[in-house]
Amino acid sequence: MSALARHALAELLGTAFLVAAVVGSGIAATRLSPGEPGLQLLESSLATGAVLVALIIAFQPVSASFNPVVTLVERALGRIGGTDAAVLVAAQVAGGAAGAVVANLMFGLDAVALSARTRDGGGVLLGEAVATFGLVLVVFGALRSARAETVAYAVGGYIVAAYWFTSSTSFANPAVTLARTLSDSFAGIAPASVAAFVLAQLAGGAAAALAVRLLHPLPVPAPTPQEAP
Repeated sequence: MSALARHALAELLGTAFLVAAVVGSGIAATRLSPGEPGLQLLESSLATGAVLVALIIAFQPVSASFNPVVTLVERALGRIGGTDAAVLVAAQVAGGAAGAVVANLMFGLDAVALSARTRDGGGVLLGEAVATFGLVLVVFGALRSARAETVAYAVGGYIVAAYWFTSSTSFANPAVTLARTLSDSFAGIAPASVAAFVLAQLAGGAAAALAVRLLHPLPVPAPTPQEAP
């Protein structure tokens, strides 16, 4: 198997498990804590942060972005080529969709049930841009630190916090956003809300890429298997 195929498989599997955790924990939270949205958010945020730590540690030796924005910033910083970026983004989107379907089936729901949960408004979209901006800074800042292996804990901790301090509950990931349209549950997002969410995420990622260049002006080294975010 070629290196790119291995990277794509890692991105597909990792994103699938990430979305399964996001959607599955949302469904479980609504069943375990009906009528308590704050507790539901706490349960889902802890599950998502924990699974991110585990998945990044497990897949980091191959590839562990699980996020098209992170992959595109890698491309902008010259860490990967254009073809590689396109293949990895496609794998992330496919993996996210598979994860949502599996989560629905695990909880006895239809494999695909388009979400009716509208998420819109200027404040919510600003929250998505802020969440994505911060995530990219955390990922690439952690990778440039003296202990790059701590990126898993940095990302997991940031996402748990961003569930709470952003008005959008921090999707911060186009592949996850698209996948969450497939589940009409606590974690879902209506298809009509997706375009604005993704644009906000891309804007936040682009601003963060510029910030990373300013904060870390030295050339970014070519990725090694142990450095994949």
